[in-house]
Amino acid sequence: MTDDGPYRIERDSLGEVEVPVDALYGAQTARALLNFTVTGLHVNPRFVEAYVLIKKAAAMANSELGELDTERAEHIIAAADEVLAGGHREHFVVDPINAGAGTSFNMNTNEVLANRALQLMGREPGDLEAISPNDHVNMAQSTNDTFPTAMHLSVLLLHPELDAAVAELEAALKAKGEEFSGVVKSGRTHLQDAVPTTLGNEFTAYGVTLEKVRARLNALRDDLLELPLGGTAVGTGTNAHPRYRETAIGYLASMTGLEVRPARDMREAMQSRQGIAAYSGGLRALAIELTRIANDLRLLGSGPTSGLAEVRLPPVQPGSSIMPGKVNPVMSECLNML
Repeated sequence: MTDDGPYRIERDSLGEVEVPVDALYGAQTARALLNFTVTGLHVNPRFVEAYVLIKKAAAMANSELGELDTERAEHIIAAADEVLAGGHREHFVVDPINAGAGTSFNMNTNEVLANRALQLMGREPGDLEAISPNDHVNMAQSTNDTFPTAMHLSVLLLHPELDAAVAELEAALKAKGEEFSGVVKSGRTHLQDAVPTTLGNEFTAYGVTLEKVRARLNALRDDLLELPLGGTAVGTGTNAHPRYRETAIGYLASMTGLEVRPARDMREAMQSRQGIAAYSGGLRALAIELTRIANDLRLLGSGPTSGLAEVRLPPVQPGSSIMPGKVNPVMSECLNML
């Protein structure tokens, strides 16, 4: 059993599986829960949304192209909309660390949408003849094209939040550069006194640093607009309608407002993760620069009586359990830990 409570019997190609009676997931997810108890974590909510958007777009495309009947499509789409509105998230239970290049999570998504669609039809979960996770929800799809598509799409959905946060910090640092433009101080190289500069110059440089990091991340983000959806198993589009790729990605574009497009070469897009790796490199560069700035501010704010004390970091909490009045640069330290 997968749970101590009541359960139902579902079947897959390996045989019967016990599934908690109230679960919207099915047999393959239940097996994954037994096989992959690695981190105890759940997949990022934006990745869930990305995957469900793909399933919705697929149902819409397959219905438009006459591959999926209207009734099944409508109920799959309705189930997807409920998840996108925040519902049923507790049924996406597969550990982020699993095997099969993401097959377990793909099937988790297929099963949740299939079983919820069955409920909307007035049927019981597990009625595979009415709505199958594989044949209907996963129609014209493979984990091999949907998972990398979801990787791209989830980053694209998260990117505006990151960009806005970095832009806000960039603006704040540049504003401090203006504010401190008249504060003359010693520059330092090798932590030794050097030629004069201004505190404003230092803060303006921090702001320009983040401006450049943002520009790089935005360029890397644009590379992720190419999607491998429609390549199915090996990039050839086997078992998909000839117009499925363009139609499904068109629906993704209209639903998200993103200028996503089919990859120039589906095989390359499914084999290579260089776009994600490059964006990850951009995040690493951002982390390095933020760490450098945080360390500079900690050093410039050292003291207050026997350090540099050239800036004063706002106190946000007492800094010691034994030394009254001590304040530590906890926000810079927290950033470094991240």
